[in-house]
Amino acid sequence: MGNVEMKARKLRRLGYVQSAVLATVEIAGIIAITMIAPNIFQAFPRLMGKKRYQLAFQARTAVSRLVVRGFVRFVERKGKKFLEITDEGARALAIEQERTRLMSARKKRWDKRYRIVMFDISQRRKADRERVRAFIRECGFLRLQNSVWVFPYDCEELITLLKADMRIGKDVLYAVVETIENDGWIKKHFNLR
Repeated sequence: MGNVEMKARKLRRLGYVQSAVLATVEIAGIIAITMIAPNIFQAFPRLMGKKRYQLAFQARTAVSRLVVRGFVRFVERKGKKFLEITDEGARALAIEQERTRLMSARKKRWDKRYRIVMFDISQRRKADRERVRAFIRECGFLRLQNSVWVFPYDCEELITLLKADMRIGKDVLYAVVETIENDGWIKKHFNLR
């Protein structure tokens, strides 16, 4: 689905509780509705400052929102209601987790190689092209040209997930290069040495 990366962006903006619900359901595979709140508390200790009833309310609200977005669904087994993650929810969560990993990579030592992402998405898929452009900009890539972007840290997994999710594999190229001519401004942008 092409909208998963946009939904993942919305998921980030909605906060910790919704992310905690989705992550908890993904880890468990399937989880009883009554077990959601306790698992969220364990997954995100940062939330523990809130009162238990407030968190339970936020968890139920988050579940409802995730169902509406198609990230999770209710299933019934032996008369009990369970929640399970959908394929779309798993993809959105994978993209978000990889994006978060990528952001933390900035604290690591640079390996003196650049990652180049180039795409040539046809005019009839202009909306997809703009989504790709917005997504990689949001992830911190630097634009070299309209459809050529650079990032100094390994991001192959993120690009692979994006290509698979949007079904644009043949339209996007990922390259790792040792040097870029006149790269001083790139190093300055990313604060590299």
